[in-house]
Amino acid sequence: MNRALFNWSSGKDSALCLHKIIHEKSYKIESLLTTISKEHQRVSMHGVSRDLVELQARRLGLPIDVIEISDTGTTQDYEQKITQTLTKHSHNGITHSIFGDIFLEDLRAYRESKLQQVDIKAVFPLWNVSTKQLLHEFVSLGFKAIITSVNETFLDASFAGRIIDENFIHDLPNNIDPCGEHGEYHSFVFDGPLFSEPIQIQKREIIRKTYTVNNTEFGFWFCDLHAT
Repeated sequence: MNRALFNWSSGKDSALCLHKIIHEKSYKIESLLTTISKEHQRVSMHGVSRDLVELQARRLGLPIDVIEISDTGTTQDYEQKITQTLTKHSHNGITHSIFGDIFLEDLRAYRESKLQQVDIKAVFPLWNVSTKQLLHEFVSLGFKAIITSVNETFLDASFAGRIIDENFIHDLPNNIDPCGEHGEYHSFVFDGPLFSEPIQIQKREIIRKTYTVNNTEFGFWFCDLHAT
C-alpha cells in the first residue's frame, strides 16, 4: 500500500477527501500535514486555532505535522519551509501527498511541480467532481462543520458561525461555488464518521478583518471557536 501524507485544512473538503481515501484503502495515511500562521497559531484564512486542529487529529486517530509559516515571510521562505518538510517525509518513505482540491488548475499544477522536486506524487481524489454533489454528500454522510470565515464580497456576516446543513446549502447565493472553492468561505469539521467522538465547540465573537492584495482591500468575517 502506498504511504501518503494528507494535506489537512481542518475543513469540509479535507474531511470528505480523507473519508474517501480511507475507504478506498489504496493509501496508508502516515500523517496529516497542516500549515499555520507562526504569529497567530491559526490556519490561515480558516482562522482555526492550532489547538483545535491538533484536537481534530487526535479524534481522527492520526498524527499531524504542523508547519509554522511567518506572516511576514516571502514566497521563497514559504516554499523553503514546505520543501524541507516534504523532503524529510520523502526520505522516510512517503511516496504520495493527497489534497482535497476540486478544480483550480493553477493550484494543482503548482502542487504537482513542487512535489515532483522531492519525488512525491500529488493525488486529488475530488478532482472535477460536482461541488454541489460533494457538499450534499458531505452532509448526507453525517459530517458536521461550522463556517469559520466568509469573504464579504460573496457572503454577509450572518453566514459566519452557521452549521453546514441542507438549510445552509439552500441559502447559498447562486453566484458562489457550493464548496467555496474560490475562497468564498471556510469551515471547521467537528464531527463525522471518521471521528472517535465529536469535538464540543463554543462560538465566541464574530470579527471582521481586512487584507490587502495588490493594493485591493478584501474584508472577511471570522467566527472564533474554542473547545469546551
